[in-house]
Amino acid sequence: MFPAVTPLETTLSYQFQNSSLLKEALSHPSLSSEMRPAPPDNQRLEYLGDAVLELITTDYLFKRFSDLPEGPLTKLRASIVSKPSLATVAFRLGLGEALFMSNGEASSGGRERPSNLADVLEAVIGAIYLDSDLEVAMKVVTSVLQPEFEALDPQTAQVANSKGRLQEILQQITSEAPSYKVVSEEGPPHARIFTSEVNWGGKVLGSGEGPSKKTAETEAATAALNSGVWR
Repeated sequence: MFPAVTPLETTLSYQFQNSSLLKEALSHPSLSSEMRPAPPDNQRLEYLGDAVLELITTDYLFKRFSDLPEGPLTKLRASIVSKPSLATVAFRLGLGEALFMSNGEASSGGRERPSNLADVLEAVIGAIYLDSDLEVAMKVVTSVLQPEFEALDPQTAQVANSKGRLQEILQQITSEAPSYKVVSEEGPPHARIFTSEVNWGGKVLGSGEGPSKKTAETEAATAALNSGVWR
């Protein structure tokens, strides 16, 4: 019923002792619409993997950035464990193609859907934890997320956090992504102030300003998150 999982285990650099855990982690809930009896889906493992991932990421950040206070550490962690970030990692690992799902879910783009990708990555992490222990899971997750960990920068974490979080929320409503537009530039060349707006669904969700376009976009996203005007 299930294809060989060895190639994925090779990608993860982890061999499962209990292969049924990996099969469960890769089983999308949509299978229940086409299979009787329905196989266990990955929602419980996703729940577990979310907690394991947060702990591993927190431990990594705490040790690497020993001089940072709680606030910046929280922003750094959010940039790693956000759904858009996890979906990117899952895509890189080929988890979308490895998913077991209904024909309907697959035909509607389910293998590329960011929410599915993020969920299956968390489920796989949960499965690895159950199949081994926290120490082994930590090694696997740290290796898998190495590109994201290496790219961390406390100075820009808020950019990824606010913009990524806003996009994550909005794309749970519709596939349309928010867009950003610079509406004004003021001040002398050495001290420019940019004002940006974030637009979605034909309306302005928020505006912000800063010494760079990137900062202004971040402030606009933060304003949108705080206002909740899309609700």
